[in-house]
Amino acid sequence: MKKANYPNKIFCLLLSLVIATAVFNSCRSTSTLTKDAGVVINGVKWATRNVDKPGTFAAKPQDAGKFYQWNRKTAWSAEGENVENWDRTIPEGTEWETANDPSPAGWRVPTKEELLTLLDTEKVTNEWTTQNGVSGRKFTDKITNNSLFLPAAGFRDVSNGTLLSADGYYWSSTQYYSYYAYGLYSGSGSAGWYGKSRRYGFSIRAVAK
Repeated sequence: MKKANYPNKIFCLLLSLVIATAVFNSCRSTSTLTKDAGVVINGVKWATRNVDKPGTFAAKPQDAGKFYQWNRKTAWSAEGENVENWDRTIPEGTEWETANDPSPAGWRVPTKEELLTLLDTEKVTNEWTTQNGVSGRKFTDKITNNSLFLPAAGFRDVSNGTLLSADGYYWSSTQYYSYYAYGLYSGSGSAGWYGKSRRYGFSIRAVAK
């Protein structure tokens, strides 16, 4: 009778366990970056994290994610002063087209009206604060006490993509006029809407479809 090769069997079992764990963690990580429970503020359901690479969210609410030029799906890094191959052409269109929306499935770039619900001081309070060492603005629903944190990631300049500012700038899907579009500005002193050149690289905080 041949002796059972127990060391090899144990090794094979351990190897199978390691592979299964790696696959599970990989799937869980992917799900975390593409799924978001969302939070309702003043009737609008917002993602709790910025859009990162197309089709994914940043890992944490305080993470910057990526920057995007208006109505474009190209992701630009929120780190490093300079980037290569910055697109200086003016994005076209009258609204942010679905094909160019980098939001994960089930989410989209908010409209101007949806962004403005965060600035409705009768229903929402907002304050400049720090979350896990990152500065930004927290919006809180007065009725439900639900809150939303928008990190101040700065932005990339129209001319060469240089990283600027320590404030937060968030795109809407709504055009302003000519080659400008609406967005949300959030600084240490105040928050409000703006009309900016579509060539800027700003953050995106998606809303549920």
